[in-house]
Amino acid sequence: MKTNLNFFKKSKSLSVDNFFQNVLYDSKFGYYNLKHPFGAKGDFITAPNISKLFCEMIAIWIISTWENLGKPKKLNIVELGPGDGSLIKILLKVFQKFPEFDSSKQIYLFEISKFLKKMQKKNIKSSKIKWIQNFNQIGKGPIIFFGNEFFDAIPIKQFKKRGKNFFEKFYYLDKNFKIKENYKRALNTDIKYIKSFRSLKNSKFIEFPKLGFKELNKIIKKIKKNNGCILLIDYGYLKSRNKSTLQSIYKHKKNHIFNNLTKADITAHVNFALLKEFFLKNNLKVKNIITQKDFLSSLGINERAEIISKKMKFSEQSNLYFRLKRLMEPSQMGSLFKVILAYKFNNNNFYGFK
Repeated sequence: MKTNLNFFKKSKSLSVDNFFQNVLYDSKFGYYNLKHPFGAKGDFITAPNISKLFCEMIAIWIISTWENLGKPKKLNIVELGPGDGSLIKILLKVFQKFPEFDSSKQIYLFEISKFLKKMQKKNIKSSKIKWIQNFNQIGKGPIIFFGNEFFDAIPIKQFKKRGKNFFEKFYYLDKNFKIKENYKRALNTDIKYIKSFRSLKNSKFIEFPKLGFKELNKIIKKIKKNNGCILLIDYGYLKSRNKSTLQSIYKHKKNHIFNNLTKADITAHVNFALLKEFFLKNNLKVKNIITQKDFLSSLGINERAEIISKKMKFSEQSNLYFRLKRLMEPSQMGSLFKVILAYKFNNNNFYGFK
């Protein structure tokens, strides 16, 4: 319980987002600065770890978007939260097969964890990539931001609405050093911000990504200045759940959010209706939100699997389609994961979206 005490040193209580910001990202004790969270030996597996076909589809989508932009001679590509670098590693290989595109691109990786940055540099080993912690480090020219399971990892605030009053959830330590929760009257600035979103109007329990919106505002500023887009793939919902979606995973199993603190991952489901409304309020165009299954199908992942499976042994084919099923089946990642695209430029046609 020592690490928990450190989070409460300067405060008798912490809002949900501040508490989990400390648990996940504290420079000394934070989860993402202490351990390797990915793969069989970690706590969870992401789509790039499941199948390189996922990575290939993202590569094709980026190249097609470059064409959609008019094949600019300089294109900035920014991966948000690159994980262990598995996705960008495959992207680099695919990009090399398209010389005109390859010569136009400049890749940036946005990563705030020093631990993960070291892992990425060890995994990728490329002089063609720049790591950034600030979007002002990105050069001139059109820009494509993309993130797979990026937004769910940004801590959220939680509120209860009772009548016309809003109360924010906080965590505190009791006399026995147990973590408890209570509610305090919400700040007027937060209430006003929440009330500005129509999609939250009838919600009694509200999860609000204030920190996430703060990051997206910086991204939107770059998109508006340079022209471009942002593609986000994450697990989440379209209709408000009216309950907490915070979840913790430890060694690939569900974990109570207060157990194994700093040793387990903690995330929240993304409210895609709210996310779409946020982009629209900030004057970006937004394509219809689609499932991961529909997105990958439209990009031709099944056809690609069929082509490469012809040169495989039966055991390799079985492994390929087992992994594909995990990405595509509605009962697994296919429907739970959604895809949203917000953009600023004239052409509305995007590969993978209707």
